Amino acid sequence: MSPNNRIIIITAPSGAGKTSITRYLLGKYHQLAFSVSAATRSPRAHETHGIDYYFLTLEDFKQKIQQNEFVEWEMVYEGKYYGTLKKELQRIWDEGRTPLLDIEVKGAIHIQEQYPQSTLSLFIEPPSVDELRRRLEGRGTETHESLMARVNKASYEISFKHHFDRIIVNDDLQKACHEADQAVKSFLGL
Repeated sequence: MSPNNRIIIITAPSGAGKTSITRYLLGKYHQLAFSVSAATRSPRAHETHGIDYYFLTLEDFKQKIQQNEFVEWEMVYEGKYYGTLKKELQRIWDEGRTPLLDIEVKGAIHIQEQYPQSTLSLFIEPPSVDELRRRLEGRGTETHESLMARVNKASYEISFKHHFDRIIVNDDLQKACHEADQAVKSFLGL
């Protein structure tokens, strides 16, 4: 990896706003490119293979693990795997751009460990776990069991926030986007 091959990581518990902040940054900086993660879950109605995720079968995903094709991967929920493919980062670097990763907390820690000198990591923190629960309920995509699993996981993930370069509390999306913008601008030397 050359010194120009930087990585920006945005991580947060589900529902904290990382996707909204990621979209904001991608819209502002042409130097950034969204790193498409691989996932074994089914696409949601609005999601497209190769744009939102690389939707893989469990067998394909496990084969890629065996062939060491991931920079990081994790079984996020029982039977649901997510990961960042090495070739995805290389594709973006080959374009002369910086990958912007919207990934899970454990995966973000793994990437930082592998590229300690060339990452900027932003942890998006919800104002509270109760607010996070309200946001997830508002999506209307969760069963009671999956909602409770996400809320419990979020509480656990928040305990790792100090592993990241910047903690941005998303109690106001515009303010959180501005804080992320300032961190990215500084990291890219703009």
